Amino acid sequence: MSQSAVNTAAVPGIKDMLARLISLPSISSASADWDHSNEAVVRVLAEWLEPLGFRTEIMEVPGMPGKYNLIATLGTGPGGLVLSGHTDTVPFDDKRWQSDPFTLTERDNRWYGLGTCDMKGFFALAIDAAREFAGQELKEPLIILATADEESSMNGARALADAGKPKARYAVIGEPTSLKPVRMHKGIMMERLKFEGQSGHSSNPALGRNAIEGMHEALTELLNLRAQWQEKYRNPNFEVQVPTLNPGCIHGGDNPNRICAECELHFDLRPLPGMNMESLRQAILEKVQPVAERRELSMVFEPLFDGVPPFETPADAALVKACEKLTGHAAHAVAFATEAPWLQKLGLETLVMGPGSIDQAHQPDEFLELSQLEPTVRILKGLIRQFCL
Repeated sequence: MSQSAVNTAAVPGIKDMLARLISLPSISSASADWDHSNEAVVRVLAEWLEPLGFRTEIMEVPGMPGKYNLIATLGTGPGGLVLSGHTDTVPFDDKRWQSDPFTLTERDNRWYGLGTCDMKGFFALAIDAAREFAGQELKEPLIILATADEESSMNGARALADAGKPKARYAVIGEPTSLKPVRMHKGIMMERLKFEGQSGHSSNPALGRNAIEGMHEALTELLNLRAQWQEKYRNPNFEVQVPTLNPGCIHGGDNPNRICAECELHFDLRPLPGMNMESLRQAILEKVQPVAERRELSMVFEPLFDGVPPFETPADAALVKACEKLTGHAAHAVAFATEAPWLQKLGLETLVMGPGSIDQAHQPDEFLELSQLEPTVRILKGLIRQFCL
């Protein structure tokens, strides 16, 4: 698009953009009662980006009606910079909010609203930063990427990785990190183990096969595995330096005087960078399957969801160094997971950094500090100049 065709006046200011984005419900949830389409958010982003010269592609997420990704590209070329965010929010409890979650409300030098920091605010700031480069000749493209369902399934990012899009060299995911660069996070695995035996009268153990006793033995194996992994793997960049395994909930049996026929355990595993999720599942299977066989219990072992792999970008990577210089903060590690592994899968050097604090995310009265606005735009402009001009 030529300089004359660019219409920066068609793009609202930061506050008006964020107010519009906040007003559009885009909750993603495993519960159908809460789940919304994100189409309205994606289309309004495209509506603002096109007048700046971006070519927009709206992609439906396969198998998920009403869920869309947006790839908006300014300029051409094989490299370039991706500024990425997710369009969805978590559910909310309106009784715990002091103001309407869908109305941008200013008080105490903050903007309040559902998604202000996690992470619709990033889109308004990224578009404002991109405005300066509309009509300029970029050596490498600038791509603004908006994904679906990060908060529930990560299926938007998975679909992009499967499609091989977008093509670029660098990516910054604008999750709330208080503008401190993040170059690594743990993975998330949530697993289900179920044993089924045979009920019978408790007066004679030979009348049944007790699933609770089998689960007790399996739990011992899991906790021993945890101890082995924590002995073997350690990363001092994390506050909790070792991988964790948490037995989160267990259900079994129906009466004290009946042999328990069924017992089910759900557990959470947080692997460090360098730990392979499938290898971890195989190690678990090799420990619990013999328990089931010895006790003649049928067994189901499966993920509760596909999981998020751990993520790490080297400390000496060009993007890490650039973000450290622009922010004045050393890159660090966080406990929460992001879409970074799927952007890495696309071959992008990836880093997580955005306005707002993770402490405000998923909370009533979520907010974005107004003091974060100018630094975010300045940092993003610096990255665009370095990697696109």
